[in-house]
This record gives sequence, structure tokens and C-alpha cells, in this order.
Amino acid sequence: MKPIWIVDDDPSIRFVLEKALAREHLPTRSFSNPREVLDALADIAAGDVSHSGPQVLVSDIRMPGGSGLQLLEKLRELQPGLPVIIMTAYSDLDSAVSALQRGAFEYLPKPFDLPKAVELIRRAVEESQREQVAEERQAAAPEILGQAPAMQDVFRAIGRLSQSAVTVLITGESGSGKELVARALHKHSPVSGGPFVAINTAAIPKDLLESELFGHERGAFTGAQTQRRGRFEQAEGGTLFLDEIGDMPFDLQTRLLRVLSDGHFYRVGGHAAVKANVRVIAATHQNLETRVKDGVFREDLFHRLNVIRLRLPALRERKEDVPALTRHFLQQSARQLGVEPKRISEAALARLQSFDFPGNVRQLENICHWLSVMAPAQVISVQDLPPEVLSAPVSATDAAMAQAVAVAPQVHGIVSPATDTVLEAPAANVQAPAPGANGGAGMVGGYGHVYPSPAAATQPAEQGLAVSQTGWEQSLEAEAQELLREGRPEVWDILTRRFESRLIKTALHETHGRRMEAAQRLGIGRNTITRKIQELGLDDHRGADEA
Repeated sequence: MKPIWIVDDDPSIRFVLEKALAREHLPTRSFSNPREVLDALADIAAGDVSHSGPQVLVSDIRMPGGSGLQLLEKLRELQPGLPVIIMTAYSDLDSAVSALQRGAFEYLPKPFDLPKAVELIRRAVEESQREQVAEERQAAAPEILGQAPAMQDVFRAIGRLSQSAVTVLITGESGSGKELVARALHKHSPVSGGPFVAINTAAIPKDLLESELFGHERGAFTGAQTQRRGRFEQAEGGTLFLDEIGDMPFDLQTRLLRVLSDGHFYRVGGHAAVKANVRVIAATHQNLETRVKDGVFREDLFHRLNVIRLRLPALRERKEDVPALTRHFLQQSARQLGVEPKRISEAALARLQSFDFPGNVRQLENICHWLSVMAPAQVISVQDLPPEVLSAPVSATDAAMAQAVAVAPQVHGIVSPATDTVLEAPAANVQAPAPGANGGAGMVGGYGHVYPSPAAATQPAEQGLAVSQTGWEQSLEAEAQELLREGRPEVWDILTRRFESRLIKTALHETHGRRMEAAQRLGIGRNTITRKIQELGLDDHRGADEA
């Protein structure tokens, strides 16, 4: 942890704070005047690795060689997120209030109660650590992923707004990535050097929301033992993101409107206006026009927020982005877990693309976390997908797309090792070609290639599976249509189970029952083939290396 920097020309004050903080296992570094602080920061910026910058800075307000207020102004330029506590005598309280308005975290009147001083410094440390975590997350976050036309429109809008600090209203369903867009707007804006502060107005109780937004004075209500800065003050010089603005209580909407109108606000229990130099970005999943008609959202506030509106598409409206997002989230999950990232088969990706994702991008991210933990093999197959995906009805269009991905290179129900789902023509519609005929028998399709199968030489009893590609498509379509007309919710599972069963039987036949070799030829893990054999009731196919 970085040290607490103490700046005071009185050595007894420095000594007392050093000892008190040492008992709390908080490291310290002391200075006698502001000039020493600025020199130390310059050395660190020049590469001095013997010291680290401050976690929190505690400074006296009056010292020879410079004042705490001048130091505060300089630190706001050098390290805008650094919490600064100003110590002052009671006779300088006006100066202390001025310091708070300039961005100080808190003031500490002298003589101070030592336990209270330590408690205040601890709160500043916690605030600093929260800011650091938020900055690290923001720095580590990738640019928003999306190749769909609707997302390209969003990217173009972000680019056009990059030179403006105008108020923006982001609309879109829950989980569609509204905060990511808000962060991108901040990152590419004139106030990108300032903090990005987010607050979900729907997640905070009404009684606490006012204090969270605007802060409060000491004694403003029961439990308000000290003055507290609100989110508007924390976002000074940067961006305040108000998520789910449609749920803001009506009376607080009035206060927010005043801030947007004249740029000033009052802390709860306060009488002095505080200037707010903040860019506001709001977001909601609700229809604000409807909320205005219903009388639960102020029309004048709506127009204040609705200067520029960005609509973020739902994930089901940009399904072409699902593969890239899935691979990104699988990589992200692997980094968090410290494991090798899992790969996902084309068939599983196609099934994900057929899913509507009511929870949007957030739901896809959660699914990828789940797969990183629960999928038994390194290659994720269709059967590894979570129940909500497998049990969801598949539209005829999406089913055709998914099936095309899985079987496009195939000619007789044997899948390429690049995928893990096999599509087998129903036996009733199969026409067996004459031995040696060129009807596609004994061929295994790869992506863009067709190879002779070992089964072609021996012509096993399953040769009746061989059909022309046209016959295969017709039989598949006929059975799919029949099941879909019946309204069966498990269409995919019925077909997939039959196809996988025949695929595994064929692979075991070719490897004389050796499961490991069969798994290798199919491009899946040994644990996966063992599990599928048990699930499909194929335990009579036993081999020498059976687990």
C-alpha cells in the first residue's frame, strides 16, 4: 500500500500522526512544507523507485514557504484523484470551506481528536482505493466489441461527440452495455482527464440517494457525524454517469434539473451553493416519453437530458457479434481464473447465436463465466451449454442457420473434427447407394475439403446412412418441420442426440472401441466422449483403454 503523506511545519503534529497511523499499520512519509512535497512528486515522476506516491495527503493550511490551499491546487493538476485532507485551526474555518470547494476530501480542525483523525484518514484511504480499482478497470476494459451495423452507428456517434461535453441520454435494454458506452464517451471527451463516477439511481434507497448525489453537512441527519462529498463533487472536472435515471424519485428530479440548469447545488443540510463542473451522461431501459405522460418523470428534466440520444441495440439485434463477444469473454474468464482459455466449437457458437439473450451482453458474459468453470473439456460443445440455452425454443430461421454451420461441409452424417455435433439423416428417408457408387458414401467433410473415410473401404453395416447432400438436406428439413409443427420444445435435443449417437458409434467402430483414439479423431476430449457415451447409453461399446 502507498504511504500517507503528512505535511506540517510542526514536528509534534507529524510525530503524533506518524505513531497513530503506524499502530493502524498505515505507512507514512512526512514533509515540513509544500515545496518538499512537490520536489518528491517530481522525483517520482522522473523515475525515483525508492519511494512511491501518496495514497492520501494530509496537509496543514498555513506553513512557511507555501499554504495548503496552494498545494491543493497544484495536486488537483498533478493527481486529480488524490484525496487531500486539510488541517486547520478553528480561526481558519472559512479557508477550510474554501478548500472543500476546491476539491479537498475533508478538513480536520485543530486541535483534533486523534482517533477521529485516524478514522477520517482511513475513509480517505478507502476512497482512494475505490478510485484506483475503478481506474484499473477502465484502463483494462477493451474497446466496445461490435461489427453489426447498429453498433457501427453507435461508434460513429461516439466519434462525433468526442470534441463535445454535451449531455447524452443512452437508451437500451438492461445488460446491453450502456455503462461501457458511457465510459467510451468519457474516454474520448474533452473531460477525459477527470474522474468517471457512476451511480445506479435504482439501486440506492430513496432516503439515501439525495445524500449520495449531493453530499451532506455534518449533523444534517441522524448518523451524519462528518461532512460528506456527494457524487457530483467526486466527479468534479469529469463525468457523472446516472444509470437508470427513469427510476429517480420525482422530488430529486427537481434538484437534478436545477444542477443541469445553473450548475449549482446544495449539500443536504447545507446553505452554501456548491459549483458543479461536471458532464452528465444518463441512461435508462425505460421509455421516458411514456414516463412523462404517466406523470412520474418531469418533462423539463427529460428535455434537459435528451440533448443527444444514443440507442444501444439489444444483443438479439446484432447476433453477428455473438462469436467475437463469446471468445472475448472466454479469454477474460480464463485470465480471472488463471487457467487456459477454453475454445468453443462452431456448432456451440451457432446454438448461442440462435439464443435471444433476454439479459443481453451481460447474460452472455455470465454464460461464458459458467462455461469456463463447468464445461468438462477444453473445447466447448453444444451439450456443454447451460440449460437456459439448450431448453430455449429455436426459430426455424435460427435452426437453419445453426444447422448450416454444423453440416455445411458434410455429406453423410460424419462431422468434421472442427465441430462436435453430427447431423444424421432419419433412417426412414435414407437411400443406400450401390457399393462403389459416387453418392457421397464413405466421405468425411472438413471445412472446405472432403476426405475419404476409412469406412469407405470396409462398407460397414451403417452404409445405409450414406445419402446425397440433396437427400440429406431434404430429410433433415422434413423431420425438422414435422417436429416444429408439433411445437416440440426439444427439437434440437432430439436430433442432436440421435446424430451424436451415430457419430460416436462410427468413430468407435473405426478405432475398434478405443475411446481415446476416437475422441482424438472427433476433435473432442476423452472426458467428453466418456460422458456422452454414458448419456447416450452406448456403454456396450467398450474398448481396451476405457476409463
